[in-house]
Amino acid sequence: MSARDTDPLVYRFFTEVGIIEQLVRNKLEQELPEGITMAQFTVLQHFARQGGEKTPLNLARAMQVTKGTMTNTIQRLEAQELIKIRPDPSDGRGKLVSLTLKGRNLRDHAVDQLAPELKRFAIAFGESSIEDALPFLQKVRTFLDEDRN
Repeated sequence: MSARDTDPLVYRFFTEVGIIEQLVRNKLEQELPEGITMAQFTVLQHFARQGGEKTPLNLARAMQVTKGTMTNTIQRLEAQELIKIRPDPSDGRGKLVSLTLKGRNLRDHAVDQLAPELKRFAIAFGESSIEDALPFLQKVRTFLDEDRN
């Protein structure tokens, strides 16, 4: 009997999720435009999902990185005109970050580049199976997000 068989069920579950995440991340990184890192793409993806404006601190918390790391990431994205930074009218020293049309288009293009791989996955597993799995995965994400420190 291997350690894998005797590890706790939830540990085995998260091991599988981690391996899947790594495989997907590697595939996505191959499709990103040159000069765009996974960290930068994740910020673009966050805005594509959430919309609106965020402070650098809110983004750092959402991505679970330091404010300094996020500041560096958003400066690089702003230099490429993928996001816009403007003063926060309610906080004289604060800033608000939002996605530009160029940033949205770059994000959408990267996702479009994955279309053949996504289609292969959908054919292999069936769209109904994928749809059935989504509510459970969303519950896991919500639980972990709300359980953060």
